[in-house]
Amino acid sequence: MTKAMVYNHTVLPIGTDDPAAEYRALTQAAAIWDVGCERQVQITGADAHRLTTYLCARDLRDLPVGVARYAPMCDHDGRLVNDPMALRIDETTFWLSIADSDVLLWARAVAGEGGYDVEVTEPDVWPLAIQGPRATDVVAAALGEWVRDIRFFRFVRHDHCPQGGSETDSIPLVVCRSGWSGQDGLELFLMDGTKGEQLWDLLWQAGEPFGLGVGAPNNSERIESFLLSFGGDTDPETDPDEAGIGRFVSLDDVDGSRTGHDFIGKAALQARRASGSQRRLVGLVIEGDPPSPLRSPRSIQSPEGHPVGTLRALARSSRFKANIGLALLDPPWFEPGTELQVSVDSTNRTATTTPLPFNID
Repeated sequence: MTKAMVYNHTVLPIGTDDPAAEYRALTQAAAIWDVGCERQVQITGADAHRLTTYLCARDLRDLPVGVARYAPMCDHDGRLVNDPMALRIDETTFWLSIADSDVLLWARAVAGEGGYDVEVTEPDVWPLAIQGPRATDVVAAALGEWVRDIRFFRFVRHDHCPQGGSETDSIPLVVCRSGWSGQDGLELFLMDGTKGEQLWDLLWQAGEPFGLGVGAPNNSERIESFLLSFGGDTDPETDPDEAGIGRFVSLDDVDGSRTGHDFIGKAALQARRASGSQRRLVGLVIEGDPPSPLRSPRSIQSPEGHPVGTLRALARSSRFKANIGLALLDPPWFEPGTELQVSVDSTNRTATTTPLPFNID
């Protein structure tokens, strides 16, 4: 890897000098990603279930052991503070597999103020992802055919002892069918940081027959599939509805009655949703040549030149053969088919809004 950034106070490899090869591996074979920056906040103790459900806007009261759920978290004003995957490791232990923000401090503060009987820590857990249409083949070759039976957002604890190895060679893992791509894939949560090279070498050798390539979370593919990048696609004021993930928030029952799930920010989110004046994250199709990488959000203007929102993400899509982006827009400018203006590579370009996920002819 030749490019990196700091994410969750950890170095995240973000690319090589051949992004086209990375994209091909992810979409046609399999890609291996070091995502150790995807830190885990562990909540354990008698009140672990009660605290976790209060922290998360998605109802986790019926979350079984061995199951994960995407579970956005809000502050008391309904603003997103993170969008983790919550895993129930055992009856009294939960992991929040977090995006880039200090959830450890947030959870400790809420636990302390609320008098919860829990311990909140960052455990020795280091995720590694295998993503792509041959991802399961790679992991099955490395760990065993049993991984093919893991369902989406389900996980299995597994101590893998390499053939001919001793108990001290065992690699402790949580193997979960999940990952930050629209492809098939698994995430392997390594529970002993000293075994990182051993695990990487095991997977790399197993993956060679399947075309395994090195890579990193892929911006182009995740925009195509619309996977939210917290802190990139969002700003500090964004709520889940604005970010396009409101369906993962447990505000109302199907019949419109209030759920019994109480969580931080619930009343504020109900008021925001009732106001009907929120922004919305939508897709953009942008004319012109393939763009340079977006270094920071760009202002988007109406045809008359008035600011109406910001361009949050941008990429050239190999799948759609078009320039695509994600934009956080004021009402009513997010309506599908609206033409707007945005400056890309010092050129003022026409951009047309489209619903997410992308479905471009």
